Amino acid sequence: MSIRESRTLERDLEATAIPYGEKVPLKKGSTLFVMQALGGSFTAMSDQGYMVRIEGKDADAIGEEVQAGPTVEELQSKPLSDLVWDQLRTCYDPEIPVNIVDLGLVYDMRISPEGDENRVDVKMTLTAQGCGMGASIAADARHKILALPGVTDAAVDIVWDPPWTPQMISPDGRERLGMA
Repeated sequence: MSIRESRTLERDLEATAIPYGEKVPLKKGSTLFVMQALGGSFTAMSDQGYMVRIEGKDADAIGEEVQAGPTVEELQSKPLSDLVWDQLRTCYDPEIPVNIVDLGLVYDMRISPEGDENRVDVKMTLTAQGCGMGASIAADARHKILALPGVTDAAVDIVWDPPWTPQMISPDGRERLGMA
């Protein structure tokens, strides 16, 4: 998909306003300019002039396919911890083209077995305390973790200690941002 590609909404949907995190209705027939497509979600400029995030489950509304989760082969061949990290790498701040893991936002991930099922707890931060998208990013991560077989509960908590700094960005993230 090219940057600033114009799309007409094929159905009504609820998007998230960036950077405030509030839900906003978008009507069928509205024009969006898609600016970024990463991790199955889309960052777009609405015809009303504000930036929005469209969740992957609504990709069909802009003429895109809903992104598939891990394959059966991946689910059978990888440990659950690797699958969780893979899912977290599909989560993005809609204003930054680097996933939350490579951005250095994920501080901790723990899996607690509960019988035949598992609970996953993640501690993450944001690049700025005033970021209104924090709850949306955390909800996206939780939703993607809960989609894994064998995971019955997940919590993604936003923490502020230690404070995030650009030095926490991985080498891959630095390269993507032109900082390498």
